[in-house]
Amino acid sequence: MPAVVIVGAQWGDEGKGKATDLLGSRVDYVVKFNGGNNAGHTVVIGDQKYALHLLPSGILSPGCTPVIGNGVVVDLGVLFEEIEGLESRGIDTSKLVVSANAHVIADYNRTLDKVNERFLGSRKIGTTGRGIGPTYADKMNRQGIRIQDLFDEKILRAKVEGALELKNQILTKVYNRRAVAVDEIVDDLLSYVDRLRPMVADTSLLLGEALDADKTVLLEAGQATLLDVDHGTYPFVTSSSATAGGACTGSGIPPTRLTRVIGIVKAYATRVGEGPFPTELFDEDGETLRQQGGEFGTTTGRPRRCGWYDAPIARYAARINGLTDFVLTKLDVLTGFERIPVCVAYDVDGERVDEMPMTQTGFHHAKPIYEYFEGWSEDISGARSIDDLPKAAQTYVTALEEMSGARISAIGVGPDRDQTIVVNDLL
Repeated sequence: MPAVVIVGAQWGDEGKGKATDLLGSRVDYVVKFNGGNNAGHTVVIGDQKYALHLLPSGILSPGCTPVIGNGVVVDLGVLFEEIEGLESRGIDTSKLVVSANAHVIADYNRTLDKVNERFLGSRKIGTTGRGIGPTYADKMNRQGIRIQDLFDEKILRAKVEGALELKNQILTKVYNRRAVAVDEIVDDLLSYVDRLRPMVADTSLLLGEALDADKTVLLEAGQATLLDVDHGTYPFVTSSSATAGGACTGSGIPPTRLTRVIGIVKAYATRVGEGPFPTELFDEDGETLRQQGGEFGTTTGRPRRCGWYDAPIARYAARINGLTDFVLTKLDVLTGFERIPVCVAYDVDGERVDEMPMTQTGFHHAKPIYEYFEGWSEDISGARSIDDLPKAAQTYVTALEEMSGARISAIGVGPDRDQTIVVNDLL
């Protein structure tokens, strides 16, 4: 049975949560495989709006088992705060499973994240300050704390002592902050053990057995392709692998089990944080996109930078991820524009470049070359088939599909769960 990957094809905030939720009732497991509570998914069900930060979107689908994979970094306080928030609204969270190999965000990671960003000043990356990057750095430095370590106090204490030996030197001598006490960290982490223990499992084994038993597994990325630590607009990226390759390493499912890779892409483009953004708008059109699209961060509330659709980026995402399908979201937000520009290539220092520039310098210098499409004024929120869309909207969708490198199999025309045009079955 299929293991299907959903990834963001731009800079995040494309609507992956809605896409996952769309399929959630038809899958058995939904796995979050990277990132932490530095990115949010918004899902609208009827008149209820749910903002998820750490939990997989599948937690909103009855009968679906939500899994936090080994590639995720977990803030335990946020985890239980989210669980309690959903349970208070009548959502059953009892099926949640957490990988024993997932890494834990300790309080000193959050502190270092915030002070380091302030120290960088104008060179800051634009992180959320939630300790994600420092936790991944600890993981790669082999100084990380894993979920399983909380169940052996001796190992936990030894790891915290080892981590703080250097970190306290940095905090006190570089940043002029107070040293962190080992007992403070250990006691905080141990306070979650009793609630955490029933959720923890060997999730790679669990998911492998599920696929062997003809179950369907959906792997859900946090962030997006252009924020991937290897393939994104480095250094203005996240600290994990947000592409289809990361789905394998972050879940323990081998690539030979993947059957479909779905890229989520907005009908325009947005970005949060620092970094290059060739089609970014600084005028009234940009503000219109922001307001009509509700482009404010689910996790941080920060206004998102807005711009026109960028086809070279979509083609890049299709290539890097091996996309089989696109889900085009927020087409309704473009209603009311007389004409809609689409970036089809870049001008880089006087030379036309049709694909993503190879270097950071080239992408920083890239200026969009636009092709213009007729807009529409009709309300499309009730459309449930391609034929229900105005001709101009149909032309726009067809053009994006032709220039983006994969077929468009679903189109979002509003925030609600049912406001989606399904062109091709995604499973």
